[in-house]
Amino acid sequence: MKPSLLSSALTAALLTLLACAPAARATALPSVESFFKNPATRATVLSPQGHYVAMVVLMDDGKQVVAIRDTSDLKQATAAITTPIDNQIVGIHWVNENRIGFTLMSDRVEFKGNRDEYAADRNGSNLVHLISGNWTHNQINLGSAMKDRTLTADYAYFDVTHDGSDDILVEKNTWNSTDLHPAQSHLYRLNTRNHALTDIEPGKQPNRALYWLPDPSDVPRVVTAKINGRCISSYRAPDSEQWTELANADCMQSNFAPLFFDGADALYGKADYHGYEALYRMNLKTLQRAPEPTLTVPGFDFRGAPVMNYASKRLLGVHLDSDAVSTVWFDARLKELQKKVDAALPQTINAIACADDCLKAPVVLVKSASDRQPVSYFIYTIATGNVVGLGSVHPDIKPAQMGTRAFYHYTARDGMSIPVYVTLPPGPAKTALPAVVLVHGGPQTRGASWEWDGEAQFLASRGYVVIQPEFRGGTGFGARHFQAGWKQWGQGMQRDLADAALWAEQKGWADPRRVAIMGASYGGYATLMGLIDDPDIFRCGVEWAGVTDIGLMFNTVDDDASEEDLQYGMRTLIGDPDKDTSLFQQYSPLANAARLKQPLLMAHGGQDRRVPPVHARKFRAAVSEGNPNVEFLFYDNEGHGWAHEEDNLDFWNHVEAFLDKNLKTAR
Repeated sequence: MKPSLLSSALTAALLTLLACAPAARATALPSVESFFKNPATRATVLSPQGHYVAMVVLMDDGKQVVAIRDTSDLKQATAAITTPIDNQIVGIHWVNENRIGFTLMSDRVEFKGNRDEYAADRNGSNLVHLISGNWTHNQINLGSAMKDRTLTADYAYFDVTHDGSDDILVEKNTWNSTDLHPAQSHLYRLNTRNHALTDIEPGKQPNRALYWLPDPSDVPRVVTAKINGRCISSYRAPDSEQWTELANADCMQSNFAPLFFDGADALYGKADYHGYEALYRMNLKTLQRAPEPTLTVPGFDFRGAPVMNYASKRLLGVHLDSDAVSTVWFDARLKELQKKVDAALPQTINAIACADDCLKAPVVLVKSASDRQPVSYFIYTIATGNVVGLGSVHPDIKPAQMGTRAFYHYTARDGMSIPVYVTLPPGPAKTALPAVVLVHGGPQTRGASWEWDGEAQFLASRGYVVIQPEFRGGTGFGARHFQAGWKQWGQGMQRDLADAALWAEQKGWADPRRVAIMGASYGGYATLMGLIDDPDIFRCGVEWAGVTDIGLMFNTVDDDASEEDLQYGMRTLIGDPDKDTSLFQQYSPLANAARLKQPLLMAHGGQDRRVPPVHARKFRAAVSEGNPNVEFLFYDNEGHGWAHEEDNLDFWNHVEAFLDKNLKTAR
């Protein structure tokens, strides 16, 4: 089915949907659907000059719509573009003020090159299919004149351009004979009207170039490769074909990592500052980094996104994430504008998104959220201060029914300070409540932030204290915190989770007799090991997409880990499959399945390539021999997580029933 203009009746329905969230009784328990239905409004983006706003809206019949509205008259929907119901819109982006692009996942199970790219004028006309994510269909076009046809699935959308043209940037990926993920890529400009493909990479690019960074003029200037465990960044001047090595270091060690440009002559990146990553500026004329950082975040590694003014090609500010999100403005006018927006929306943290010329646009887009309120979008008119709501991700959620979240630190048994987020159930403060230790995946990632967390708030709405430890081995809290988790699966990382539960009990929040552990991916692994190693702490557990055997991560043929990861990164972070075999056995749930006696809910996707289903099948068979209280959910058409709404709802309904039975009333 081709995207098309929406009928006037459907447009009216869209406006009604955006204007009015369904009413709910304040006393009713919020439903599973209110947390885990597909987002009602999302992927909201402002046009380059700020005259239009586009967003993905979910209609009552389940269809997704790219809705476009005039920011000077938000009561009128200027257009809405429909897409095939079976295809998920994973991104929208303005090509220029009159043209918009959108990316569809042609199969909701992620695999190489399964994304379709379209572009259309903002009224829905002049639709062009730019990239086909269907590999079977692409066989017809192999060897054809690609400038005249839909590109094959080895191409992918990369970014918009900022020159007002009809072009976007696309990358052509190349795979080796073994890996699921690309081995290298090459950038082109693609005209969204006539398919014209223009090579913008002169000369020979660096070996295994994969992670590209264009400057504000859309010229690729920096690229990073991973080779034999080293991250190698290369740079070239705007009109040169010569690449110069900018950084070359072990990928596991902190070094200058390029992030974004400021004008033509300055590059910003992350580098170490007293044990934490900070934002540094590098002069590209001299290739010298400034002696002092531009921005530090005490107690946190720098994690942020730039706010650029593409008209002047200058950096205006940085959206920052520490314990919560915030914005640091370098431009005085936008700093004042932030104050006005915050005064108009005082109950939330408000992130301002600008048009390409942020200082001249008539409006800004505001993304608002709090610990108790899901993301909502607003248009703020600069001249008048008028604020108009566009919609919420989850409009049925009532903040008064949500719990409060706070950021703390607790001391692990070896004296290390561990960050943690705690969500308390709504209502008057109570002590000794049932609790859930919710473990993030990765594990080498940042787990949470203060803002709305649907999983945590769902559990809190059911009366559970939710504890989310940022255990050692995760990123975002300095090099010492990260490196303390190396080769600590089932050991120091696991003990941090048990210590989090004990800390919450000491605070008077958690009932020692009613603590569960749950999580996905690495969090699933940690759930199983928590039940095995700490049966006196964890009464029951829920795991999904979890690793059950460390050894399987290194020798399963349908795993998506690259050879680079298997030979270098994973050996540093997890261990050596040749030298650490005994440790892998000692700290693998599968080898210890007979010790797990508590109630367990397991779930896995049949198309999971990150943690293939063999993990779940083997562990289920082993644990069920001595444990009659194991429930198992298997979703044939899911990957590493739940992309289909019906599966997501089914899973969380099972979670609610499982915890009701095995935790809430258990004594």
